[in-house]
Amino acid sequence: MNHLLGEFDGKLDAKGRLVLPAGLLRQLSPEAAEHFVINRGFERNLSLYPYAEWQRVSERVNRLNLFVQKNRQFARYFYRGATELRLDASNRLLLPRRLLEYAGIESQVVLVCFPSFVELWAEESYGDVFDIEPAAFASLAEEIMGEDRAGKDEEDEID
Repeated sequence: MNHLLGEFDGKLDAKGRLVLPAGLLRQLSPEAAEHFVINRGFERNLSLYPYAEWQRVSERVNRLNLFVQKNRQFARYFYRGATELRLDASNRLLLPRRLLEYAGIESQVVLVCFPSFVELWAEESYGDVFDIEPAAFASLAEEIMGEDRAGKDEEDEID
C-alpha cells in the first residue's frame, strides 16, 4: 500500500489530459502508477485511487446491505462516474469530461494527497475549502483528535 504525501499543481491540456506530477509518481509503486480509478469526491472534487486501493475501498462498499435504503444510496452515489484510467507514455491521464464538469475543473488543478488516494480540485474551489478561521480549525482538531489522545492516555495508565 502506498502512503501518499503532498500537494501538487497541475494543468489540463485541451483534451482533458493531466500530467501526473513527478513528485507524486515517485511515491507510487510501478504497478500503482499505471492503473487508477477516478470518481466523484464528496465536495465537488474528484478522487483518484491507485487501482489496488480502489479495490480495497470497493470491497468495503460491496459488503453493505443493499436492502437498506441509505446503504443503496451511498453505493449508488459512490460508484457514480467511477472510471478506470491508465497512464499513457507521457505520464498523462485522460480525465472524463463529465467528471471534470462535476468538479468545475477547466484548466488549473490542485492535487491533494491523502495516504491512499488523491483529491483533484479546481484551483479556484480549493482555496474556498480553507476559508476557516484558525480558531475554528483548532476547535475541529480538538473535537476530532482530542478524544483519540485521551483514550490513549487512559490505556497507558491501565497497562
